[in-house]
Amino acid sequence: MRTPGIFIFGMVLAPCGWILELVSTVAPGWRTINNIPGESIDLVLQQGLWDICKTFSSSRNIQCNQPDTQYFGAQIIQIARGLMLASLILNVIAFGVASAGVRCWRDTPQWTVAGVGGVLIFLSGVLTIIPVAWYTHIMTSIFSTSTDIRVGYCLVLGFIGGCMEVLGGLVMSIGLCRRCDGRKPRTDTRRVPVPSVISGSSVPYYSKRDEMDLTRAKMEQDRRPVNTTTKAQPYDSDL
Repeated sequence: MRTPGIFIFGMVLAPCGWILELVSTVAPGWRTINNIPGESIDLVLQQGLWDICKTFSSSRNIQCNQPDTQYFGAQIIQIARGLMLASLILNVIAFGVASAGVRCWRDTPQWTVAGVGGVLIFLSGVLTIIPVAWYTHIMTSIFSTSTDIRVGYCLVLGFIGGCMEVLGGLVMSIGLCRRCDGRKPRTDTRRVPVPSVISGSSVPYYSKRDEMDLTRAKMEQDRRPVNTTTKAQPYDSDL
């Protein structure tokens, strides 16, 4: 049996979303600070959940591991760390559960197990969208030495990854919803016989020798004399 399309859709989006979430979690790019007073005009400060890096637009020099106790001490940073880590771990568990339910190497999948895996993937995406949306909303209110604050690329990657997981998990959970309704999902397990010219075929196969034998037998049958004699009918004089 072919793997249902809803499972293929979810199993493709889940790992893609996980990769984007991983980059968003570890990379220092949740927001960028420009035009910092008392610093070089080409200095750009990139702040993430775990690290802060200094970059310069006029060169490729990058200086990471910059201390900022006020930034890392903000409540949103601590909450975002926990939610992003929980999302990554939950996504790995959900992908394992969904893989066991899909069972593309078997004839029929386990719809309930795959549906539960889809729900876990959906929750993983929600855990990512919550801190990303919250951080974006209060980004300008977090402590900063400059008012020129811009959205970093990690927020974009995190939002896309979370949406991919939410969409993939929601589609995979359709199998669970159909199971809860008491209707068995339609699975076409019929095997269509393929005609074979070697053996087991419904269409007879004749070799060239068989055709010659059939032709010879038909010719011999046509050469046989046809019995046209009829029984003599008695005349009136013989009666």
